[in-house]
Amino acid sequence: MTTPAIAADASAKARRPALIHHRDFMKLWTGETISQFGTQITNLALPAIAALTLKVTPFEFGLLGTVQFLPFIVLSLPAGVWIDRLRRRPIMIIGDIGRGIMLLSIPLAVALDGLTIWQLYVVGFVNGCLTVFFDVSYQSYLPSLVDREDILEGNSKLEISRSGAQVTGPGIAGFVIGIVTAPFAIIFDSLSFFASAAFVLLIRQKEPTPAVVVNADGSKGPGMRAEIAAGLGYVLNHRYLRSIAACTGISNLFNQIAFSILLLYLLNERGIPIEQIGLAFSLASIGFLIGALTGNRIGQRFGVGPTIIGSAILFGPSVILVAIAPTELTIPFATASVFLGGFAGVVYNINQVSFRQAITMTGMQGRMNATMRFIVWGTIPVGTLLGGFLGGVIGLHATIWVGAIGGIFSFVPLLFSPLRSLMKMPEPVDDGPPDLATPAEITSEAIDETPRTNVASSREPHDKGGG
Repeated sequence: MTTPAIAADASAKARRPALIHHRDFMKLWTGETISQFGTQITNLALPAIAALTLKVTPFEFGLLGTVQFLPFIVLSLPAGVWIDRLRRRPIMIIGDIGRGIMLLSIPLAVALDGLTIWQLYVVGFVNGCLTVFFDVSYQSYLPSLVDREDILEGNSKLEISRSGAQVTGPGIAGFVIGIVTAPFAIIFDSLSFFASAAFVLLIRQKEPTPAVVVNADGSKGPGMRAEIAAGLGYVLNHRYLRSIAACTGISNLFNQIAFSILLLYLLNERGIPIEQIGLAFSLASIGFLIGALTGNRIGQRFGVGPTIIGSAILFGPSVILVAIAPTELTIPFATASVFLGGFAGVVYNINQVSFRQAITMTGMQGRMNATMRFIVWGTIPVGTLLGGFLGGVIGLHATIWVGAIGGIFSFVPLLFSPLRSLMKMPEPVDDGPPDLATPAEITSEAIDETPRTNVASSREPHDKGGG
């Protein structure tokens, strides 16, 4: 029997306007959508320049991916502290403009006949630094832009844009690269960053002033080291967050071992034209779009925790499809791999990122997201470096097998965590002083103590963009 309180709550939720009517969210969403489509060009063009234009070795190729993600090891933790101290919107604008300028240096160098792999390393590293600040600010900004009750819808819409870009982007990128060549195709991504900055600049909602912590004696609050320690402690001591971080970190490590050299493998060993690769990835990315459209409903149907675990279980086997692909069926098998992994990854991200944002107070959002990025994206440069090294030692195909086998077990930390009994998205936590932040406890109403023996039946790793 439905109680009046439950009925009133359901009625209130039904009356909530969709975020499509939230003007400032729409500006954020529009800017991010444009940027995501531009990024698809660089994702294909940058490694193509290294492989086809500069003809680098497998180790040099893997190192390109390493330098792009190295900033997530070096800068994530201090970036989280700064972002909790500052307004996030200006940081996002500066990050977009800076990345656009850096990308423009590549076609300029080609026009002057002076492009080297070292310039690609510099551009990759600087853009990685700017991406650290942008991404942590971005994830921390959303909860202050929309109501907590709308976070899941906001993340779902943002994932739809990212997935839509992944569906059509690689095909468009391959087409554009085929016409103007890879170095000059990057100009389109540069322009997309400038467009994203313009839309974020147009947001009119006033961002809350970050709280300033002052000690009893009037001196400033804890220093950088103490605040970094607070963020690390919050995540590592949190019974839910630490298992999510472990799963995502393991997945990203082995995923990068395999996929850091995948394009090189497809181009050099299987002899597949870049246009076909782009088209195949576009078709495969329909899995991302399906995940974005259904991730919210899957979480509601099977429960947040089982959905997070089930999606992680699906991700590992997807990589094996690339490893076992017969030569004549390389493209179909790779397409199926990206489809399955994309679907599982997006469902995972929608639910676990929204869950993290819901249980974390505003004053800890920056450090929580930065700590998660430090852990889960910090394994990416290690994976890309290992992928490049192993590719030169044991061969590209064998390296893909290493990544595929290791990635199968990434779900294990989640399986033995309390997440398996978490059915509903928890109620938002009360905000408090950032230096007093402690791991949020999940309300009892969010827990279904009934054992679930068929977790994988939810049919559903990684914070790709995303914590």
